[in-house]
Amino acid sequence: MTSKEAKSPEAGAARDYSETLYLPKTEFPMRAGLPKREPEWLAKWSEGDLYETLRADSAGREKFILHDGPPYANGHIHIGTALNKILKDFVVRSHQMLGYDANYVPGWDCHGLPIEWKVEENFRSQGRNKDAIPINEFRRECREFATHWLGVQREEFQRLGVIGDFKDPYLTMSFLAEAQIARELMKFAVSKQLYRGSKPVMWSVVERTALAEAEVEYHDYQSDTVLVAFPVANVDSRAINALRDNPSEPGSPEDEAVITDLLEARIVIWTTTPWTLPGNRAIAYGPNISYGLYEVTEAAAENWAKVGERFVVADSLAEAIFKEARVDAFVRRDDVPAAVLAGTMCYHPLWPREKDHPFYPQGGKQFVGVPGPQGKHFAGGAAPYSFLVPLLPGDHVTDDAGTGFVHTAPGHGVEDFEVWTENKRRLEAAGIDTNIPYTVGADGRYTREAPGFEGLAVITDEGKKGEANKAVIDALVAVGALIGRGRLKHQYPHSWRSKKPVIFRNTPQWFIAMDKALGDDTTLRTRALKAIGDTQFVPAAGRNRLNGMIENRPDWVVSRQRAWGVPITVFVHKETGEVLIDETVNERIADAFDAEGADAWFADGAAERFLAGDHDASQYEKVDDILDVWFDSGSTHAFCLAKRPDLKWPADVYLEGSDQHRGWFHSSLLESCGTRGRAPYDTVITHGFTMAEDGRKMSKSLGNTIAPQDIIDQYGADILRLWVASQDYTDDQRIGPEILKGVADSYRKLRNSIRWMLGTLAHDDGTPVDLATAPELERLMLHRLAELDGEIRAAYRRFDYNHVAHTLMNFANVELSAFYFDIRKDALYCDAPSSARRKASLAVVSILFDTLVTWLAPLLPFTMEEAWESRGRERSVHREAFAGVDPAWRDDALAERWERVKKVRRVVTGALEIERRDKRIRASLEAHPIVKIEDDALRAAVEAVQFDDVVITSAVTIEPGPADAAAFTLPEVPGVSVRVEKAEGTRCARSWKVSTDVGADPRYPDLSPRDAAAMAEIDAAA
Repeated sequence: MTSKEAKSPEAGAARDYSETLYLPKTEFPMRAGLPKREPEWLAKWSEGDLYETLRADSAGREKFILHDGPPYANGHIHIGTALNKILKDFVVRSHQMLGYDANYVPGWDCHGLPIEWKVEENFRSQGRNKDAIPINEFRRECREFATHWLGVQREEFQRLGVIGDFKDPYLTMSFLAEAQIARELMKFAVSKQLYRGSKPVMWSVVERTALAEAEVEYHDYQSDTVLVAFPVANVDSRAINALRDNPSEPGSPEDEAVITDLLEARIVIWTTTPWTLPGNRAIAYGPNISYGLYEVTEAAAENWAKVGERFVVADSLAEAIFKEARVDAFVRRDDVPAAVLAGTMCYHPLWPREKDHPFYPQGGKQFVGVPGPQGKHFAGGAAPYSFLVPLLPGDHVTDDAGTGFVHTAPGHGVEDFEVWTENKRRLEAAGIDTNIPYTVGADGRYTREAPGFEGLAVITDEGKKGEANKAVIDALVAVGALIGRGRLKHQYPHSWRSKKPVIFRNTPQWFIAMDKALGDDTTLRTRALKAIGDTQFVPAAGRNRLNGMIENRPDWVVSRQRAWGVPITVFVHKETGEVLIDETVNERIADAFDAEGADAWFADGAAERFLAGDHDASQYEKVDDILDVWFDSGSTHAFCLAKRPDLKWPADVYLEGSDQHRGWFHSSLLESCGTRGRAPYDTVITHGFTMAEDGRKMSKSLGNTIAPQDIIDQYGADILRLWVASQDYTDDQRIGPEILKGVADSYRKLRNSIRWMLGTLAHDDGTPVDLATAPELERLMLHRLAELDGEIRAAYRRFDYNHVAHTLMNFANVELSAFYFDIRKDALYCDAPSSARRKASLAVVSILFDTLVTWLAPLLPFTMEEAWESRGRERSVHREAFAGVDPAWRDDALAERWERVKKVRRVVTGALEIERRDKRIRASLEAHPIVKIEDDALRAAVEAVQFDDVVITSAVTIEPGPADAAAFTLPEVPGVSVRVEKAEGTRCARSWKVSTDVGADPRYPDLSPRDAAAMAEIDAAA
């Protein structure tokens, strides 16, 4: 019977029995009103200092620490940030309730370029030039900017329901942190893992700084492509042998036979970066690739590749190459063995060997640059690009694209640099200058080391293409070195922050060596790879992803040419270039940072202060480069986990988005392995990205973004948290208005189940009940709790919140609301006060409430706190452990028997639904199902229970025999049929059950005997 039915007795009834029913009574509202109520709970937790109370409660427990990956303090949080913080809160709250001391200290990344940009913009709006502002004044502005935004984000994180030490978070810009970051960097210097070198690095012209791989993302970009021919200069035996391991080995007859042909040929390269050709110093070939010498036999007169010209290319690519060069016909003349290529030298394509060459010296005193806006003349000396270009073997060269040869500019590519340096000894033995030119400056323009092009931009300050490509292509056309050109749309590196393309350029930078021997038969790389093997990854695929990155990564570029951050706190001897290693100086620096922050490094007289007479400051360069912010965040374990007594090192868990395999997980791993020999974490958890409802990436231009603040204002934070809990966070997730409506509906159903329990428990007087003798249905519910307890705890331990949420919502909606509660409403509402069945049910509902609410508290902290308080509990639910479940409640035999009962119940409820639909009955209590069950075991299980209560009818008849073909059946429950008849008798005015014994008690002529007995008790008590 429902409360609505109870308040609508039959017309003419002598008494309104609705007041005698134990109907649910609760102030827990059906409408949650979360946007209004949640801030009230936040205020209450703050006033009661819930966080500190939890720390006191947890004293002496085993610690479980999730270390927070620091968000960047430069704007409002977005939906991805909300997902991340909510997941972290699930980890912390669930482990607290599992019995740990799960302390959470939030943190912020405060240094770096985006903040500098905003501060620079502010100064520019005041008409001030950044370079004219004292550096520590500029840094102070950056600190204030970061302080403002971390305050904003702190409030936004707490509004999500995240609990932690927000009064004392860690900040990378705190003095303590800056001092420890400097100490960590100086450890690398002392171990000689830190070195200054010259390598091509990814460089943002827009931001004027080097970028790490973690700061780069790839977008579509249209590049100019060129096929460039390098004339062969010589292929003599001495040159071949000079580049071989055994210089005494003579050249083979086969080698000599092809030399004459090669001297009339040109080797062809293909590149998408024509602007790097002034920096070309070699051509790489594949030792295992088949090459041939080809001659053009047919081509249009205006074609760049002329009839009779000979070119060397990979055999497998010849057809595609000549098609791109618009050659109509060609023929293969000879093999070109790798042994011959090993001794081949080419002219640089811009070498002025002929008088009509744009770079040819005029009158022996000057030569004219290529036509263009630069209009420069070069006086005296050797002509530019008048050097030989050797061919070098390279494992990176393939014949699946291009020409089978790779244009090698060691100042503009990592593989180019590696091939060049690997062959340095051999090149120098052959008389080749191995210095790497600085052809492009920090401003993205050619330097003097790119003669003829100086001042032209590769990338402009706005991140657009400059004139460099066109000028180089024009020069190649002018000298006849170009044989083909085109355009290619491909994935190209862009700065993560500015979204503008980057370039590779050779610059002096500070590096941490990946492969330097550390004195214990390890290197940073081998330590990191071992640490990855020792770490648990959720999902497991994260291990392979991080492992692959570490296996192949180059040395770590840790220097940035910026102002806001922790400086590279080392001194370099001006003559020797050696880094000063002096522990006293290092401690002096760190102590100053502890007291004053990293600004102390930039104060007047800093060098003299830190060297303090121990070393002559005039002999040393104080390095003013700033540390990569990934080194900052990679050091958080050192100044947070290792320094705070309320935490521990290493952390149990790091949890971030999957992009942090190349970011925070990566830098933390390297920093910790370099200074401590192992990872700073035991488990790495990664989540995917949040997409729009239609699966597209969220974008302001598409108008499909959704802010967490808007969701909270409309629905409340618990709805957003339930969405997070309902997702498989290890993959990308989707969110949008329709999805949120579905989540809100699921929440409403769950809330109504909790509300019903609270209303029912208003009649619970707490009378002890022997659960061992409780009715079977109650023992079945206890059995389910015993089953679920291990399942839910295990899911929380393996961070599977999707499983927790769906399991508990299904349990509440299907097994409780639609089954147990539905069946027991009659007993709970109508049974006598002394009814053992009613008391047992109340006891079980109380256990169900405590268990379900504590299980859900980590996911829905506001709603479960409200429910807990509505039960009359003074202590916060978040101070509780998960409710205790007695393993003795487990009864598999009972559960198996009830599974049979449920199967038959499904057939009966299906038949009743059709009767209601066709308006033959209004409610199930008007029905008398006739159930035929063929299987003896199935029929015995049904006959062992009060089946009319189970199917909520006034009567039921169970018959043996095969299913009646004319009756209702379900294919999934064979051998069972149901025919529905009207229940015989009179409807009880109190319970509305129909029976033939209504009026058996003359005191209550309109009641069934059960209800009459209940009324006698109630009236006697009244």
